[in-house]
Amino acid sequence: MARLREKYTTEVVPALKDKFGYKSVMQVPVLQKIVVNRGVGAATGDKKLIDSSLEEITNITGQKAVATLSKKAVSNFKLRENMPIGVKVTLRGEKMYEFLDRLTAIALPRVRDFKGISDKGFDGRGNYTFGIKEQIIFPEISIDKISKIQGMDITFVTSAPTDAEAYELLKAMGLPFASSAKK
Repeated sequence: MARLREKYTTEVVPALKDKFGYKSVMQVPVLQKIVVNRGVGAATGDKKLIDSSLEEITNITGQKAVATLSKKAVSNFKLRENMPIGVKVTLRGEKMYEFLDRLTAIALPRVRDFKGISDKGFDGRGNYTFGIKEQIIFPEISIDKISKIQGMDITFVTSAPTDAEAYELLKAMGLPFASSAKK
């Protein structure tokens, strides 16, 4: 059992149940999935960028990434329909908890001048997204092997009905938010 899954059941569920007054443990919000996404706009000119991004995201998450395809053609960007323009992976279950553990314990502390992640990335439905500027904060990435420094977006999808509940859930799970209080 992953360390964070155990923490969720033993510490987070009772704390959130007390704080929000849930009558049942089934009402307590849960982290459903984590989606790691990277847009590779330069891939219209160089197909190797998609392959390297697929390999990097697969190494970072421990699960095979898939290419995202364009939905329509845009001539100004030299983009045709069904061209690969990004990479994504959806993590659930044990891999999700393992990735979250590595993100909070290893990767985020390696960010230069890190003061915490912003609490402004909530969407109003209990989901949270933030961006990482460099993939080299992950120990799985060798600096010698990368061709270009690229970032990625990480989305946490929860079952929380409000942003405040999702904020408390993610904070209890170990995400280092910069500000101390969610409004």
